[in-house]
Order: sequence, then structure tokens, then C-alpha cells
Amino acid sequence: MGYPLATDALAHSAIFVTISPAPTRRFDLRRLYTALALIPAVYLIIVHLTPWALTLLLLVVGAIALLELYKLSFPSRLSRLLVGVGLAGFALTLTHAHFSFSLPELLVGSVLIAAVTASISAASTAHRWNDALVILLGVLYVGFPLSTVVSTRTVPGGEWLVLFLAVVTWASDTGAYYAGTLWGKHLLLPSISPKKTIEGVLGGLALAVGVALLAQQWFASQLSLADAVILGVLLTAAGLLGDLFESMIKRRTGVKDSGGILPGHGGMLDRLDSLLFTAPTFYYYVAYIRGLSPPL
Repeated sequence: MGYPLATDALAHSAIFVTISPAPTRRFDLRRLYTALALIPAVYLIIVHLTPWALTLLLLVVGAIALLELYKLSFPSRLSRLLVGVGLAGFALTLTHAHFSFSLPELLVGSVLIAAVTASISAASTAHRWNDALVILLGVLYVGFPLSTVVSTRTVPGGEWLVLFLAVVTWASDTGAYYAGTLWGKHLLLPSISPKKTIEGVLGGLALAVGVALLAQQWFASQLSLADAVILGVLLTAAGLLGDLFESMIKRRTGVKDSGGILPGHGGMLDRLDSLLFTAPTFYYYVAYIRGLSPPL
């Protein structure tokens, strides 16, 4: 989620701060070009191709994001053995909806495999179990949320539900970026992310609710108008938490972006951070509140 610039001097100030408008505010046009190039392809994959096409897309982008996370966590030492276990666990977690095994069984199996792998790892004892824990947390952080997108797509009419999730999450991110860039003055949590503002959050919320209402009328008829409003609010809040969570990870490792694969957006993890929190929020709302799909 994008927000206006703020100085590093405010990074450890109070939670709520008023700042003077920046002398110049510039939009990064690379964000627009990247979105224009990717949106048609993503729409085609979600709506017009088989559920496996979306799963394969998520496998690719999720693996890239997971590797970025591991590189942030292990800047000077990256065990190929543990990374291999992490990627395998991620792939199995993501694709479990296409097979007969349950998610709890899969997660227990991943823990056992990671424990065995850590026990035979060449890393020192001081790092061995910590490394295994980071690998497993990566699978839970990236693999589990993306698996809820796959689960949503496999239900009847799931392509329109996934499209609803995608456009509302995108609207929240976009509204926050532009509202924050144009009008952002009050910092939200400068100790975690010095760029996020109250105005950006409100702009994201307004656009997300508006787009959710339009999407419900246009293609997401499984949802009611009340669902659209509730999900607009819930997904904005979840996306903000996802963005703040990734910002905290980057702050702890001292980097600005998780990578540079997407011009104007940073790394793949930067692009997926909101979705990693909005996807499970949306899926469990659909599963438990609306009863449109069985819970995982």
C-alpha cells in the first residue's frame, strides 16, 4: 500500500503526528505502467482459465515472495536445504485444496519435516532451530494465505469471488496511495512505517467500499450490499495490518523494499503484503458468515 513521503527523523516519534505538506508530491508513474501491464493478464487467469491456472500463478509469485522473505531473514547465510523444505511446504500448502489432504495434516507434516531437516542441517546448533522456525513461519505467512485464494477459486462461482477480493484489495491500496500522496499530513504509525498517514487510510477505505459496492452489483451477486460494505471495511483493515506487518519485517532488517522485481512497487512481497491478510479474512467471511464454501 502506498503513502506519501515522510522524513526519517519522524521514524521513532509518537504514533499520531501532524506534518507539514511536502514541498513537492510526485506519483511514481512506473506503478501505473506496471498495473496496466499486469491487470489484464491477472483478470484473464482468474475469470477465464481453469482454477489450476490461478494456482500456478500463485505458486510462481508466492515462491518469489517467499524467497525474498528468506533473503531478508538470512542476508549472509541461506541454507539451500532449509529453503528447499520451505518451498516444498509452501507448494503443498498452496495446492492442498486440489487434493484430498487437509490443511492441519499438512501443517503438522511440515513441522515434522522441518524438525528432521534442522536436526541434520550443517548450521551451528545456535542457528539450526531458529532457522527451521523462520522457514516454517515463512510457509505460514505466505503459503497459508495464498491457499485461501485457491480454496475460494475452487467453489462454484469462485472466479467472481476471487475477482471481488482482488479488486477490493487493489482499490484499498490504490486509494491509500493517491489520497496519502495528495492530502497526507497525519502520520499513522511512524515508528513502524514513516510513510503511512490517516488520510491515506481513509482514502483507501472510501475507494474500497465504493468498489466493493460496484463489484457486488456488477458480478459478485453471491454477496449482498451489506456484505459489500462490511467486506470493504474488513479488507481495508486487514490490508493495512498486512502492510504494517511487512513494514515491521523490513524495518527490523534495515531495507526499504523486499526486492525490485516490479517497477514502482518494489519486490513481490511488497505487492502481496496486503493480500496475505485480506485473502484469509475474505475466505473465512465467505465460509462462515455467508456459508458459500466449506471452511479449511
